[in-house]
Amino acid sequence: MRSARFRRSRRAAAISLVSALSLTALAACGTSSSDDSGNGGSQQNGSSDPTKPLDPQAKVTLSIDCMPSAAKVPELKEWKEDVAAFKKMYPNVTIDGRSTPGQCLEPPRFTAMLKAKSQPDVFYTYFTDLPQVLDNDGAEDITAYVNDKSVPALKDIDPNVLNSLKQDGKLYGLPTSNYTMGLLINRKLFKDAGLNPDAPPRTWEEVRAAAKKIAGLGKGVSGFGEYSAGNQGGWHFTAQMYSVGGDVVDASGKKAAFNNELGKKVAENLRAMRWEDDSMGKTQLLKWGELQKQIATDKLGMFLAAPDDIAYMAQQLGAKYENFGMGPIPGGENTLAGGNNYMIKKGISSDKIKAAVAWLNFKNLTVGKGQFDWARTKADGLPVGIPQPNFWLNESRTTDDAARIDHATMPVENFKTFMDNPVAGKAEPPKAQEVYKILDNIMSAILTNKDADIDKLLSSAETQVNQVLANQ
Repeated sequence: MRSARFRRSRRAAAISLVSALSLTALAACGTSSSDDSGNGGSQQNGSSDPTKPLDPQAKVTLSIDCMPSAAKVPELKEWKEDVAAFKKMYPNVTIDGRSTPGQCLEPPRFTAMLKAKSQPDVFYTYFTDLPQVLDNDGAEDITAYVNDKSVPALKDIDPNVLNSLKQDGKLYGLPTSNYTMGLLINRKLFKDAGLNPDAPPRTWEEVRAAAKKIAGLGKGVSGFGEYSAGNQGGWHFTAQMYSVGGDVVDASGKKAAFNNELGKKVAENLRAMRWEDDSMGKTQLLKWGELQKQIATDKLGMFLAAPDDIAYMAQQLGAKYENFGMGPIPGGENTLAGGNNYMIKKGISSDKIKAAVAWLNFKNLTVGKGQFDWARTKADGLPVGIPQPNFWLNESRTTDDAARIDHATMPVENFKTFMDNPVAGKAEPPKAQEVYKILDNIMSAILTNKDADIDKLLSSAETQVNQVLANQ
């Protein structure tokens, strides 16, 4: 769903992943012309062999959405710099940055774009959008175009991330970021409560015990927080189910899988923290943004989050990086994972596909360049040191991690427990938003009604989720 703001999935329209884009911001970086756009606009003067990289002499104009807006001064500066550097390698490729805020931010507009076939040549999606894109025949199969020549670091990209962009063994996108959820903590409150901020709770029993101590500080401080509205309660119920080895939908994708002992365990633990321990606070029905405000103002000890929440709180809420830390998700069986990527419009020319792969490789998939140029990121006043996105393995991981540490703008040691204890990521369920909306009812009832009937809540939600899954 998420998460930046949201990177992770088109889970909640209220969370913004990318800010509104400007029509004029990329004038210096090239615009499309009437004779070089659409499916037939590129001059096919390169090799038609998809396994061969783009011929530097090939002439194409490539439209790309989700360019940074004029308000995002450093991000737009870096975009323009990367376009200029790319132009030196491929002088006949024009990058046409598009202003498409609705398509990037709003699920209904994204869906409308797909149905109208109006997406640009290279369009931004979340991992969870793949079924919808393919249902609308919207993306090219780029399997043959992506190899160790066109994407030299391909072998070092986490296969789990690439698998999120595959169906039936075919690749339909290239990642720009990924995330897994962990336990975000307020280090000050941990210290005040006599807890070790360098050793966040690793089990849900430990979470409950720590939450009681933090809430015991008084002055309106809560120990643990949860969402329970806006589909986000269901999103976090799913994350908690994953953490204890459970699921919300079975392997077939056609049946609910949470009305069982693990589902009861998750629900009972939340009920106990809320009503027996009084460690979750009286204000409930919270959505994304509200827990961030609480923890940023030292009113909340911990909640489940992805690492980039920390950057949001520092940049948007005025919090200090050093006040936060992260550990792996309690339970540690699995953690909810997601991310975002770019896909390539079906039907465009071979040269355009090659140009798109070349651009995405340069901008998003090269250690030390583009989005991974951490020295530049620091110089431009943007945060460096957040553990994710980090989809690298092997030598690329070692090199990128070292650069993050060298140029860090925050105490990276605060994330050591999270980084040293990775938990296997698990994708969001099919029909995620519809499922989350139903699961919201479990979370909201437990957190607002002391006498909520957990068995009845799970059974009712199971019936509703099965109806949703039957309509795929």
